[in-house]
Amino acid sequence: MGNISRRRFLVAGAALGGCLAAAPAFAEPRGRRVVVVGAGWAGLTVARVLRRSAADLDVTVVDRSAEFRSLPLSNAWLVGLGAEPRRQDHAATALAFGYRFVQAEVTSIDRERRVIATRDGTLAYDWLVLAPGVRNDYKAWFGNDTSAAAAVRERYPAGVHAEELAALKRKIAEFKGGDFAMVLPPGPSRCPPAPYERAVMAAWAFRRRGLKARILVIDPGGGMQAFNRVFAERYADMIVHMTHAQVKAVDPFRRTIATEFDDIGFDDAILMPPQQAADLAWRAGLVAESAERPSAWAAIDPLRLNVPGDERVFLAGDLIDRVSPLFGQYPKNGHVASRLGRIVAGEIAARSRGETAAVALPESVCHVFTDVDPRESVRLEAEYRLRGDGVITQAVRQHNEPQPRGEAEAWARSMYAEFLAPEGG
Repeated sequence: MGNISRRRFLVAGAALGGCLAAAPAFAEPRGRRVVVVGAGWAGLTVARVLRRSAADLDVTVVDRSAEFRSLPLSNAWLVGLGAEPRRQDHAATALAFGYRFVQAEVTSIDRERRVIATRDGTLAYDWLVLAPGVRNDYKAWFGNDTSAAAAVRERYPAGVHAEELAALKRKIAEFKGGDFAMVLPPGPSRCPPAPYERAVMAAWAFRRRGLKARILVIDPGGGMQAFNRVFAERYADMIVHMTHAQVKAVDPFRRTIATEFDDIGFDDAILMPPQQAADLAWRAGLVAESAERPSAWAAIDPLRLNVPGDERVFLAGDLIDRVSPLFGQYPKNGHVASRLGRIVAGEIAARSRGETAAVALPESVCHVFTDVDPRESVRLEAEYRLRGDGVITQAVRQHNEPQPRGEAEAWARSMYAEFLAPEGG
């Protein structure tokens, strides 16, 4: 479809820069409008569920990327052990499920007028869902030194976002030996077990190639029991696990990392700074900052998932702040993000009918491989309940799978089926 005029964009909320991915029937809004910003696990689930449960609502998904790319199960792919992470064109998914997709980057939100703005125009909304995910906080290391931050992004990407995966795969494949540093972020962070799994995968790949190499895991916490055992018992000659090591400074040009106790040199690295809510949450003034309890995450009503004081704006996915005084934040993973998207869709569908939705809570499932040969994995589960006083409680279980038979892959397929169009369809 070719470019359309700015006037038509403003009237129809249609093609930003000619990037509308939908049939001509979507040229005009069909009713009250839901705009979803962010086409990841949370945002796509919101759109899919709303098309099934509130067909009278007009749903538009906005994302700066043209395709969905998934991170779960990607660590095995990095070392040649698994299929490429799922990719799918957003246009195909939007067309299959009957909503609109607009490729653009949201620059601002006017919550009083209920309008979002991009460089190409604006979109009005009756309900807005923000699901932009997380960003890397390089200012924690470099302050306003943008050149150092840019050097780290280019040379030592964190691997937190899907677009960084190809660079990580090349980095591991082309490593010639020496010290390979992995700086882990302090919590809360996206999928906390993933960096440990990545360290095991890299150690296996380096050993298989006969490299003289060490992986320096610089960990602000105490690690995870399942991985601590594997590091000590199976990769003691390759993985140096430095626990409770707070990074004080990083020099990407001299290739050094300073902690409270050590100055560490490296030959190559994966450097993961602290994480926080994505840029859009900050631009929209949604980050829960206060003198008493400063935060880097977006404030939220823990039961209804709307922005406090604004029942027209909802949050879903990794950007959200604490939901309970007992455990803090939900795990930041794809499963939870999708479940939060489902809950948000239920809230909006009910409100569109003048009803109040029953309180719903997510659950969490996360599969990680703790070793490669022989293959071993762990399934981490969390269940959430509402206590009598209205506080959310968490129960966590760990299931060891010493002989996995595709459970992780089956989980991923079942999740994708909930918010992506069938492959090849």
